[in-house]
Amino acid sequence: MNWLAHALLSEDSVEFRLGNVLADLVKGRQRKTMTSEFLRGVKHHQKIDAFTDTHPIVSLSQSRISDPYRRFSGILVDIFYDHFLANTWEQHCPSPLSDFTAVLYLHMQNYPVKFVDETQLAIDRMIADDRLSSYQHVDGIGDTLLRVSNRIYERTGRDFELQQAVDELTCNYDGLADDFAQFFPELKRYVGMHETAH
Repeated sequence: MNWLAHALLSEDSVEFRLGNVLADLVKGRQRKTMTSEFLRGVKHHQKIDAFTDTHPIVSLSQSRISDPYRRFSGILVDIFYDHFLANTWEQHCPSPLSDFTAVLYLHMQNYPVKFVDETQLAIDRMIADDRLSSYQHVDGIGDTLLRVSNRIYERTGRDFELQQAVDELTCNYDGLADDFAQFFPELKRYVGMHETAH
């Protein structure tokens, strides 16, 4: 799952939620400066990812991705699922998405532990672009895929033009939406999230 799902599937503790959301950004030595509550959130993130990565419905979604992008199907489906979460948000959370993300961003900005520059820059950009709310829109998903593609290019020197994989979402929209609708309640039950939480 991607950032928005991790934010929702958290305990109400601020540090736990931040650890869950930022686990992929806060790594290695940086984790040694984090509190035990933040690190509990990191472990929760890993638990969610392990369940997701081995689930047959998620595998079905990944099989819908065509050959040119199949090697990135895990990344794509994670991001596509956040799109469906954003668009069915009222089914999962009583707070409007804009209110939920605004509070999360505020907690990120006010967190007293200093992040390394690279992590802080990623957080600042997430907030400035309101990326979590942007998942509601297909254009927002395209922008996210472009950023992912750029990061892969920086690491490998190869441009896979993942922004064009937004077509995988639009061409398989109904099937992916059905997959998400079946999978996400199972994930919520797995992490012990009740319908009235958050």
